[in-house]
Amino acid sequence: MLIVRQALLSVSDKTGLVDLALFLQNMGVSLLSTGGTAKALTEAGVAITEVADYTGSPELLDGRVKTLHPKIHAGLLYRRDVPAHQERMTELGWEAIDLVVVNLYPFEKVIAKEGTTFAEALENIDIGGPCLLRSAAKNHPAVAVLSDPTDYPLLVKEMTDNQGAVSPGCLKGLAQKAFARTSAYDATIRDYLASQSLRLVP
Repeated sequence: MLIVRQALLSVSDKTGLVDLALFLQNMGVSLLSTGGTAKALTEAGVAITEVADYTGSPELLDGRVKTLHPKIHAGLLYRRDVPAHQERMTELGWEAIDLVVVNLYPFEKVIAKEGTTFAEALENIDIGGPCLLRSAAKNHPAVAVLSDPTDYPLLVKEMTDNQGAVSPGCLKGLAQKAFARTSAYDATIRDYLASQSLRLVP
């Protein structure tokens, strides 16, 4: 069973976000967040730590680089059952991130709008979000990953029923859904680029 102690929330679709964050806060979970998500949570009275403050690295390039930092991904990817991994994290003073709550830039909706330019479409290709989902899902025995707001009640029930913990079966199911989401997202981008008559150059 995974006990959730620290979570990272960074979402485009904020459906159910505040309720989930308040639940996590009441369960004693420390919350990290970015950009608009951090603003929404702070305005709702949720105590969060900005990712930029957590990593010591500011958001860069108009927000293109926010969560792509080794402190974040090490916190997701390190093997909790490997002593050398734990020792290295302790040396660095870095902590585990036990839960990722991420949904992606709405690329599908953007390209469906009439008049969307190619440049606008490119700006709505999410990079940090899929990286977070994949890191968390890869290490799902030790990290819970929520890629869809409709799964928030499932996590709440798991943690309520298990004194703040999430079961292995739930972790695996959430990881599978995260990989399905990133796979579909990439396929949509691929198909869009093909529709623009772009060709790979040898």
